[in-house]
Amino acid sequence: MKKELFEHEISILRDTFRRLLRRHAKPNLIKLIGKTHPADLALLFRYFNDEEQRFLFDLIIQHGDLEDFIPEMDESILANLLEDKSPELIVDLLRKLDSSDRAEILNMLEEEKATAVMNLLHLEEVEEVEEFLAYPEDSAGAMMYTDVFALHEDTRAQDAIMTLQDQEDAEMVFYLYVIDDDNHLVGVISLRDLVTTPPETLLKDIMIKHVHSVRPETDQEEVARIVSRYNYLAVPVVDKENHLLGIVTVDDVVDVIREEATEDFLQMAGAGKDREILLKPVMEESKLRFPWLFATWIGGIGASFIVSAFGLLLNEVIALAAFMPIIAGMGGNIGTQSSAIVVRGLATGRIDFDNYFKVIFKELRVGLLLGIAYGLLLGLFAHYRYIDAPPLLGVAVGTSICITMLLATMMGTAMPILLRKLNLDPAIATGPFVTTSTDILGVANYFLIASFLLHLG
Repeated sequence: MKKELFEHEISILRDTFRRLLRRHAKPNLIKLIGKTHPADLALLFRYFNDEEQRFLFDLIIQHGDLEDFIPEMDESILANLLEDKSPELIVDLLRKLDSSDRAEILNMLEEEKATAVMNLLHLEEVEEVEEFLAYPEDSAGAMMYTDVFALHEDTRAQDAIMTLQDQEDAEMVFYLYVIDDDNHLVGVISLRDLVTTPPETLLKDIMIKHVHSVRPETDQEEVARIVSRYNYLAVPVVDKENHLLGIVTVDDVVDVIREEATEDFLQMAGAGKDREILLKPVMEESKLRFPWLFATWIGGIGASFIVSAFGLLLNEVIALAAFMPIIAGMGGNIGTQSSAIVVRGLATGRIDFDNYFKVIFKELRVGLLLGIAYGLLLGLFAHYRYIDAPPLLGVAVGTSICITMLLATMMGTAMPILLRKLNLDPAIATGPFVTTSTDILGVANYFLIASFLLHLG
């Protein structure tokens, strides 16, 4: 019900914006922009054409809340809107954003325009942006907020509360971080504990000394895992000397989880890893998907050679051709299932290098059990469906699908773990690579077993 209500509200909002856009009713649009949540406004941009987007964007620049709106926008839409903007205007936009968002926008721009923008920034602004650009794109350092403050461990609770009241611009003050004389992060205090403690209490007496922190180069997936596991609202980012550099907040972590899940899903489907593929033009989307489909095409060519090699057997027992699709289909399906389970387990931390042999062994037992079940079913079907065929046809078909499903399970389970060991994204194992390899193995296994058993019979 809530989802339907939300979709209904968005639909009404979209139609209202479009009606006002057709009339070029600027005063009404400005009022509506002011009343619309930045996240909803960013969502609505997906429904508008280029002309409507540019018109609205110009209004938001003049009258909207850019600081909250721009971080919510789809990257491809924002990059398209900034294409025809002057470096001077982009500089004005950047100055309304925090350093991490500035760096992200500069990464979207073409090199020539990005250089022109950098030349217009003040020296201290350039240094801040370059610091963020130096971090890996999907790291804690690239997404952290640097506008965070900490208090000395000898500060009294009442003084800390008074200091907090003056920190209007600080980001997400749910925790108070505590430092020592050398500016090392030594503890953390929740606001609840701070306001309920006696006023004269020192921070070092109420702080939690064991602080989960990350380094700037830590991958964003690891940050998301920490936040998810411990239910934190923010995670501090520290350098190698344990100096506090910034924090990664839970709202950014939610975005990371969604982005990473989208990437994994696309790769598992064999459609690349561009999170905004739906917003790409036809030719660009086709180029992104072409290489992934090429692997399947190569696999099909390989399978065709195998079928050709057993042409005489097919001529002798034409019924064998009827079971080729189900052999390949069941193998690819169970292989994809296993790899999806393992990829998800690796992403959530349920599978690590200490227990992966146990996981592989368990999945092999599952594959064997399912293979035996479907082998019996398919073998009986083949035996009674093709009465005039050789008597061992059912045995050959049943044995083939059993072994194929076992091999596919092993491939789907082991490949993501192997890729993770090689520091590659395990999600790519679930796409065309598993299905293609299981198709080739399945067809080869099918004809080898059929050739042996039928000639034996």
